[in-house]
Amino acid sequence: MRFLKYIVLTLLVCVSMGAEAKTVKARHMYVFGFAASFKDSVVYMTEIQDVQGALYDTKTKFLLGRDSYSDQLKAFFKEKMQLSDRVCMVMFSTSKKKAEKKYMKLRKKYTGDKKRPSTYEVRYVTTQDFEFEPVGLDE
Repeated sequence: MRFLKYIVLTLLVCVSMGAEAKTVKARHMYVFGFAASFKDSVVYMTEIQDVQGALYDTKTKFLLGRDSYSDQLKAFFKEKMQLSDRVCMVMFSTSKKKAEKKYMKLRKKYTGDKKRPSTYEVRYVTTQDFEFEPVGLDE
């Protein structure tokens, strides 16, 4: 009976140690931003950017500091373009191909097609106008 308790305790310790998420600094994280407002029909999309040094959680497969990246985009619209009422979001992938697929899907949703024309006006933000800066864990 005592031997069985030790085996169960050992298994619990091993399982709990193996379940930790690992934070890694991604060599390439492909990120693009999207900004819209509830007040008008103009939406903005940034180009896909290679943000080197971004932190990535391997367990959840999420970009750490996503709120900081969307805050960077929100600050750009507020300060440079005087558009303070934008809701900003950031989409990302570790693969450029997957990022392009997400980008095209979102773009098609807002530009429409022949069967279903869009009611939105899509404007693009180039990397000369705005570029994401890598975010550390302390921010």
